[in-house]
Amino acid sequence: MFRLLQCIALAVLLSTTLAATAAEPKRVMLLFSFGREFKPWSEYGKAIRAELDQRSQWPLDITEHSLVTARFGDSDTEPAFVEYLRSLYARNPPDLIVSIGAPAAGFVQQHRQKLFPAAPMVLTAIDQRRVQFSTLTSKDAVVAVHIDYLAAMENILHVLPDTKNVIVVVGTSPIEQFWRREIAKEIQPLEGRIAVSWTDTLSFADILKQAAALPPHSAIFWELMLVDAAGVVHEGGTALASLHSVASAPIFSYDESFFGREIVGGPLLSIAETSRQAAAIGVRILAGERPADMDIKPVGFAAPMFDWRELQRWGISESRLPPGSTIYFRDPTLWERYRLQITAVSVIILLQTGLIFWLLYEQRQRSRSEADARELSRRLINAQEEERARLARELHDDVTQRLAALAINAARHERETAGSTGDATQSVHHGLVRLSEDVHALSYRLHPSILRDLGLVEALKSECDNYAQSLPHLEFNAPDTPENIPQDIALCIYRVAQESLRNVARHSGASRTEVDLRNPDGGLQLTVRDNGAGFDTGKRRAGMSLGLASMRQRVISLGGRLDIESSPGQGTTVQAWIPLRDRVAEAVPAEEAGR
Repeated sequence: MFRLLQCIALAVLLSTTLAATAAEPKRVMLLFSFGREFKPWSEYGKAIRAELDQRSQWPLDITEHSLVTARFGDSDTEPAFVEYLRSLYARNPPDLIVSIGAPAAGFVQQHRQKLFPAAPMVLTAIDQRRVQFSTLTSKDAVVAVHIDYLAAMENILHVLPDTKNVIVVVGTSPIEQFWRREIAKEIQPLEGRIAVSWTDTLSFADILKQAAALPPHSAIFWELMLVDAAGVVHEGGTALASLHSVASAPIFSYDESFFGREIVGGPLLSIAETSRQAAAIGVRILAGERPADMDIKPVGFAAPMFDWRELQRWGISESRLPPGSTIYFRDPTLWERYRLQITAVSVIILLQTGLIFWLLYEQRQRSRSEADARELSRRLINAQEEERARLARELHDDVTQRLAALAINAARHERETAGSTGDATQSVHHGLVRLSEDVHALSYRLHPSILRDLGLVEALKSECDNYAQSLPHLEFNAPDTPENIPQDIALCIYRVAQESLRNVARHSGASRTEVDLRNPDGGLQLTVRDNGAGFDTGKRRAGMSLGLASMRQRVISLGGRLDIESSPGQGTTVQAWIPLRDRVAEAVPAEEAGR
């Protein structure tokens, strides 16, 4: 039992130790040249730190320090800074040192044995010409860059071929003076093609004055401005921003950290690529790889990139840019800015347009169907009227005549006979007379010949006279009825009046009825109004009688309208209106031609 408890305690102690070991962070020291806010090294430092955090599989304890002595090349003060770092990391030396920039790299190489003889180092953001390869150890890795100043100057001439003068902005610190000499040496092939001047003998105030009054066909090349001739230190991007605000010529440079506000662009050193490689090498070293076994190539210029705003400011045509160039910060077009909104609105408009066309098509189809239905109805009504006329003629010309002949024969036979036989013959005679009158009335109702012979007004008067006994106080008014009413319109109005009077006589029990014929709005309008029982138009419309349906169909087939207003106990008004203006004009020549 005691041994079992010992094993459990040992296992717990071992797991706790392993967990503590796994959780122990890796200590990384970043050493900046000049200071954390000096470009371009400040941008490299931010990118490297972000890459380390992203790539590391361990927690990281990152500290940052700046080599302030590099600003003036005062090596007498470096021992104090060395002693400070030694005492700071005496107990917990860093697992990795990353120097950013040439001054920081030179410092850690020079004082390595005093500072951190066992700690591995990554030297980055440094041109390979500034690396002291002779003092590198097997624990040192270099992620160097290569600045091609000749290519940078040729980019200016490619973009601005008329350039005659180039002003190189450079300060007085040791590193700036080194690059002044290197630039002059590298661009010797351009001697005679451009005149190059330097700013290391000027205060920054004088540099601004010079930049504001440059002669035509000039360009500015920004190398560095850390310390000017007046001894003023310039941190961050304020100096370049001030220069850009007064410059009378476009500004170029070699490093991406200056891109995005002030410089035109060209082939530039990529901060992202250099930082990515430096962080990747650092993580491999933290994982146990030997720097001496790594094959690391220097980082050169990336593909050319240009600031669209600066191209516009200086009138530089995009056709002058090198092949493969990328343009950034271009003002988005309306399409690019509102692409989603424009697409959504366009889709909505297309849908609405399609819907409108579909509705128009459906409306046209419906109009055609209604027109076809009206035409069919008109033909049916005409066929019905023709059949009525035919039956009326048959009844009037044949049946009525034959009945009249029979009545005459019956009358003759009545006179010749006497007694009971004579009474029977008299009864037959009277029956034939009544039958003849009924057939004549039926013939009239089927097709009133008076409508054709005397016109609509006389036909309506005759119809009103027929209902005079069954409809007391029946009034007929036709004050302004036009002449030469087309036959189909006259027949339609007559049928509406006929059906309306029949309904009044059968159903309304009216004590007063008015029939009014007028000519408003270029049409013929018939109004039949009574003060009878009335009816519920809503209920009646749901089950419209054959007579009302026939009236409505007749009117609609001629392009008119029929309105029926009624309510229980309030009487009924039937109003039919048919357009007449064009039809009358057509009817007159037709009648004249018939004459």
